[in-house]
Amino acid sequence: MINPFKSKKGLGRGLSSLIGDSDIKASNDKISISSIIPNKNQPRKIFEKEALEELKNSIKERGIIQPLIVRKSYDQDDKFELIAGERRWQAAQSAGLHEVPVVIVEANNLKSLELAIIENVQRKDLNAIEEAESYKNLIENFEYDQDKVSKFIGKSRSHITNSLRLLTLPEKLIEMIRHGKLSQGHAKILIGLENSYLLAEKIIKKKLSVRQTESLVRLLKNKPKKEFKIRNANTVAIENDLTEKIGMRVFLNIKKNNSGTLTFNYKGVDQLDRLISVIKKNY
Repeated sequence: MINPFKSKKGLGRGLSSLIGDSDIKASNDKISISSIIPNKNQPRKIFEKEALEELKNSIKERGIIQPLIVRKSYDQDDKFELIAGERRWQAAQSAGLHEVPVVIVEANNLKSLELAIIENVQRKDLNAIEEAESYKNLIENFEYDQDKVSKFIGKSRSHITNSLRLLTLPEKLIEMIRHGKLSQGHAKILIGLENSYLLAEKIIKKKLSVRQTESLVRLLKNKPKKEFKIRNANTVAIENDLTEKIGMRVFLNIKKNNSGTLTFNYKGVDQLDRLISVIKKNY
């Protein structure tokens, strides 16, 4: 029989390793599908309808090849909490199955979360935000640090750090990543930028590649910023006084050497003729 918990290369610990821990006992069984309840700490939040439909059809033809992993519910008698395999469980319900193969384990909340994360990471089922939220859950609620998460998952410390940094993006961008509108590669470039949401919209609209996005952000960062000087109150007062008297918008620009320009904005030929006439009469 194929071992459903065989660890994949590149991960720190596989399901077989976790289930094999001395404090976890496991048994194979078949239970009623109605006795299973969802995992409160399920890392995966989004399940594509099309993929679920394909899995449902597969289950109808071949049944469930890989058992679900469950534990006895702490607060509901005769119920089992799903640890790993929620997509299979949903598809099995749609396929009309009454019983499903399971591995029943004795696991506390931390082990339950670990098993759920490992299974989803191994299958690459999590989007970038779900993955980041899983690591955050381990750190905030189960006294993990980034080094421990790195060793547990089998990914570099920098990967964990960059993953968590995605959660600092504006909520609108997080939702874009969660729903596959914006890739993780694009999102990493936008971290820390004030205009990240506007850039994200441009990336999507123009279908920019990651490399093109990097070039765009580099260009924006190197673009010289305009300096906005606080204008002298007397200058502003003169402009307003002249504007009110002659009926044209007036701009006065006085330079450091006391030279400068006086600009009149006229709205039509009549205003221009009147201005020229006044100047000629007085000079």
